Formats: sequence, structure tokens, C-alpha cells
Amino acid sequence: MEKILEIKTIEPATLLGVGDAHLKLIQEALPAILVVRGDVIKISGEKTIVEQVHEILHEMMTTLGSKGNLSSWDVQKLITLVQSTNGYEETTLIPPNRVIHYGQKGAIVPKTTGQDRYADLVVKNDIVFAMGPAGTGKTFLAIAFAVAALDRHEADRIVLCRPAVEAGESLGFLPGDLKEKVDPYFAPIYDALNYMLPQNKLKKLLENKTIEVAPLAYMRGRTLDNAFMILDEAQNAAIMQMKMFLTRLGNGSRAIVTGDITQIDLQRQTDSGLVQVVKILQNVDGIGFVTLDDADVVRHPLVRKIILAYDSHEPNKKK
Repeated sequence: MEKILEIKTIEPATLLGVGDAHLKLIQEALPAILVVRGDVIKISGEKTIVEQVHEILHEMMTTLGSKGNLSSWDVQKLITLVQSTNGYEETTLIPPNRVIHYGQKGAIVPKTTGQDRYADLVVKNDIVFAMGPAGTGKTFLAIAFAVAALDRHEADRIVLCRPAVEAGESLGFLPGDLKEKVDPYFAPIYDALNYMLPQNKLKKLLENKTIEVAPLAYMRGRTLDNAFMILDEAQNAAIMQMKMFLTRLGNGSRAIVTGDITQIDLQRQTDSGLVQVVKILQNVDGIGFVTLDDADVVRHPLVRKIILAYDSHEPNKKK
């Protein structure tokens, strides 16, 4: 079966998304063939699927007309609504209302209950603190949200920072210029960016500072408007550094802070800004907190077992 949908009154890019991202979300959820020619979309496939895709696109046009914009979250919600209304059982691995970003290697979605709570908080709050052990996706999902916001033009730039205090090394004693000194600390961030963005595009975004990667200390004195800010390894941020980072937030900006309070490299755990901020900001509107645990580990299955073994062996010591 085939159906034709005309979109003469709508700019195709706003309906279909950057790089046809919205179209890809539909095709991931429903096995239809979609062909766009100018202001016409041709939908081909099994009758029930074609009718559902046509309905989704129609609802997308309605949402765009009423809101003036259309996000991937809007598209996912419409897919879910239409599928549930039609009693269609989804057969893909992608939860239709949970795609954070559609990257070069496919859809990035929460994979656990804890990650689901994390995603909900990011949607509802301007600042989110995500805490938990290694492998729970804290940093990866934060960067996915930031890249998605940049793609949707909800943010003008991404600022990613870390305290450079891991392993007790001083930057001054490391060889090379500033970039060569700090890059090893940012390897997990670059890994995530490379997973989500084509290399040529990422290189350009880094060169023109649309995506900025910098040590936490270099945030002092700045005010960042319309930015998506991420502070990673925040357990190693001192109390005043944490306050400094949070007060860089400018108009239209959002922030995610990630860390693991069992991996504090500061001389005293009480010096950690992440430990203190939980007590100070826990009940402030617009700020969300989520704690992930071993059940949310999405790395190799042995990682979860390793975390549990360490917790069992040394429950009261820094791991």
C-alpha cells in the first residue's frame, strides 16, 4: 500500500529533523518505506503500518503548527501514542518514547530503570546531578543529551569539563602544551563524542568551540548563555569549584553533573563539592538528583560483578 502526504505549508527540515532524524525515528519504530521528494512524502508498506506512519506524520505537522517547533521527544511521544491507540506491538529494541539522540551508530536510549529516571529528570530540570559507579552510563547519557540539544538548536554550544586531579598528578609536571596535558583526562568524553558524531563534524565543532572541552579551573569568571554544560568526575571538584561551576549557568543554559562519591581522589572526602551539594541543593526546584547503582551497569557483565565484589569486601573504604 502507498499513501502520499503533502507538506506544502511546512519547511521540510523542521518536520523531518536535522539530517532527517525524525524520519529515522519513525522508520526505527515502524517498518515502512518513506521517500521525500520536495514537499511530498511517499509512504509504502503494509496497510496497517502505512496508516500509522501517515497518522504520526499528520500529528507531527499539527504539533509543529501549534508549538512552532518539533523535538525528538515530541516525535517519540507521538509514535507511542499512535502505536498504543492502534494496538501495535513494537518489535524493535528501541523504546519509542525514550530515544535521547539518534547518532551515527543508531538510537541512544536508556537501558535500565535507573537510566530511565535519569532521562526523566533531565527533561524536567535545568540542572541534574547523576551519581553512581563506573559503567552506569552517567557521562555517556549526559553527552547524548547535550549533542541532541545542539542538533535541535536548543543550545548554541556544549561545554564539557572535568577536575584534572585524578591519580594525584599535577598538570604542571606533565609534558606538552595544555591540550596535551589535559587530553588524557578527557578520553571518556572524546570516546562518547566520537560514538555520536562523524569525525569530520566533531573536528569542526571542536575547532570552532561549538563543543568545548576544558579543565574545570578554566571555567572561572565565565558566564555561559544558551549552553549545555557538563561537569564530569564531579566528586573530585572542591567545594568552591562546585559552586563556581553551578554559578556559570547563564540564560537558556542547562547543566548535568556526574560523579561517583566512592572514587574521591581529593585528600579528604569532606572536601568534595559533590558530597556537599547533595545536602545543600536537594530540595531546590529545577534541580534533580538521581543515584544509579550496580543494576544500571551497562558495560561488560563482569563489571557489575566486580562492583558488587568490591562493595562486599570493603564497604566502608574508598574503592
